[in-house]
Amino acid sequence: MTMTTTGKLWGVGLGPGDSELVTVKAARVIGEADVIAYHCARHGRSIARSVAGPYLRDGQLEERLMYPITTEATDHPGGYRGALDDFYASAAEVLAEHLSAGRSVALLAEGDPLFYSSYMHMHKRLTARFDTEIIPGVTSVSASAAATGMPLVEADETLTVLPGTLPKDELVRRLRDSDAVAIMKLGRTFPEVVAALRESGVIDRAWYVERASTGAQRVLPVVDVDATTVPYFSMVVIPGVLNSPQHLTPVAGTVGEVVVVGLGPGAARWTTPEVRAELTRATDLVGYKTYLDRVTPRPGQRMHASDNRVESERACMALDLAKKGARVAVVSSGDPGVFAMAAAVVEESADPQWQDVPVRVVPGVTAANAVASLAGAPLGHDYAVISLSDRLKGWDVITRRVRSALDADLVLAIYNPGSVSRNWQVAELKDIILESKSPSTPVILGRDVGGPEQSVVITTVGDFDPTVVDMRTLLIVGSSTTTVVDRVGGPVAFTNRRYESN
Repeated sequence: MTMTTTGKLWGVGLGPGDSELVTVKAARVIGEADVIAYHCARHGRSIARSVAGPYLRDGQLEERLMYPITTEATDHPGGYRGALDDFYASAAEVLAEHLSAGRSVALLAEGDPLFYSSYMHMHKRLTARFDTEIIPGVTSVSASAAATGMPLVEADETLTVLPGTLPKDELVRRLRDSDAVAIMKLGRTFPEVVAALRESGVIDRAWYVERASTGAQRVLPVVDVDATTVPYFSMVVIPGVLNSPQHLTPVAGTVGEVVVVGLGPGAARWTTPEVRAELTRATDLVGYKTYLDRVTPRPGQRMHASDNRVESERACMALDLAKKGARVAVVSSGDPGVFAMAAAVVEESADPQWQDVPVRVVPGVTAANAVASLAGAPLGHDYAVISLSDRLKGWDVITRRVRSALDADLVLAIYNPGSVSRNWQVAELKDIILESKSPSTPVILGRDVGGPEQSVVITTVGDFDPTVVDMRTLLIVGSSTTTVVDRVGGPVAFTNRRYESN
């Protein structure tokens, strides 16, 4: 049978529920089609059919594609998915009979035919056999956003659409990584969705929209919703932060929170999505000026830059701002828990005056891991992380710890090796290493990793020059099992995962 003797399949998007939101083209095709098809549950009623009602004409055939199940409880040998696959296959053949007989079929789809719609299952089974055309429709996301009366996304913000059927932990992760969000498929999933909204810290800007665009439409804050009344055809809408006024200005009489974040060691690609989301949500950004310069503030955010030697004062300021209602992001480089601001903030938060201020720490890529990744796998076995800065601990403590780590044959990751005011420690470190290690022990110098002046050099203890090391350098000193091999593109180092005891 040729294409010219068969009917045409139309995937007709009807919009979110208001018959006046059906497009002109969709209305025309509905009125002209020989067959009007729609999916429905066993009760036989169809929202799609009621939306299309004003555009139907007398004499049209109607084909109800009735789901055999609407929950995952089934005795089908293939389970829920197997039952649906069999249903879709049989439903497609019902439509194929009409199309093969030369009848045009308008398969109705709420919203848009390719957006969480049953139409797509028919399309995939029939498009290779018959002429098909899809008429897009207004999605429920657009209708729900319009119902809130607030812009959904602006400027460089992104929109994420999530099904409420995702596991709670996955919802939390996605919510923390996103700007604006729409959550569909609610009903019985609503309590878990609310729990995820609370855990991710976005519930105070989340809106509930029920049956958008219809006469039964309801719009209210998620926190005011009775979970026992939530139908499947409802949605949670979270506008982007740029249009959430409560996140632009601290609310008097409320307590905000402090979130300590790590930007990673220089490259934007090493700032995690979770950290970027926290930066976007913050009303105030607090940090060392050099690190804050790596952050582009959004309109309305306040920047509080300070010197690198006032960690405790910076932490206290952040806690004070949060106590007054601000949502504060304290910005560190690398990981905030590795020689950075997390320890200072958590320590200061133990003071009774800030006991009611929530404090969270969001991890980042560490400088040690970044340097190691560019050199191969020198941290492939046990290693110690030591700061060479003697500003907060004595040099005798540092040397004792270095010698202990060397005696244990650990790889060393050395932070803060030198600065303008500390220019002798690296040379002494080299002497200490040579007391117990061979001059051929591998040493990796990673400088400005992730930055515009990045360099990674693999050398040996005997050959490395302490005078080239500055505050932007991280050192990795190998153990007895650290090996350097020549490969295409340059040498790489690795520390054997196996260790033979003597």
